Amino acid sequence: MDPGMNQLLKWSIENASSTETSDPQAPTARPPPNPEALNALFGGPSDADLMKQSMTAILSPQTTLPDKLVAFDNLEQLIETIDNANNLEPLGLWTPLVSLLSAEEAELRRMAAWCVGTAVQNNVKAQERLLVLGAIPVLVGLAVGDGESGVRRKAVYALSSEVRNYQPGFEELVRALPEGMRPGRKVDAGDMEPIDRIMDQLRTHGSAVTTS
Repeated sequence: MDPGMNQLLKWSIENASSTETSDPQAPTARPPPNPEALNALFGGPSDADLMKQSMTAILSPQTTLPDKLVAFDNLEQLIETIDNANNLEPLGLWTPLVSLLSAEEAELRRMAAWCVGTAVQNNVKAQERLLVLGAIPVLVGLAVGDGESGVRRKAVYALSSEVRNYQPGFEELVRALPEGMRPGRKVDAGDMEPIDRIMDQLRTHGSAVTTS
């Protein structure tokens, strides 16, 4: 039996038992099963389906910019859970997501950086994938040089999430930083104080950028 359906059946039996007894010491009803199990029963789309649909809408030339932003917002909410964030790779969504960091529209660049930051936060598997895709120099470029403040802020957020407690990502960040921002000594990615200083420098540098 599918694990989700098995969970749903177990929940149904346990809750039926709890409602049939008048014993005040009996356990209370358990919370409902996860949405994936409910979708399996009622035929709704899974989170994976919704993630793919969101990216399809974002990439489609037929989708208006406001609708692309709605799709991006949906995707960002979905990947707040680590399981969904880790599904970006098997679903083939990492490459198009990173490519959107270079989108012509500033709002798409902002949302792409936001999604990247959400996906890699406290998630070594996602941090590794972002490093492999070569996105850190792209994010540094956005953080220090993009003409839109919202894009710069989300790029710094993505970099901050990528490098904390992940040494390979931090070392790649150091290589990509403008020379004056590079720390003068080796820094451990678990040391938050120097990382905070670098992020503050990126924000300060970015705030001096004027919109063209």
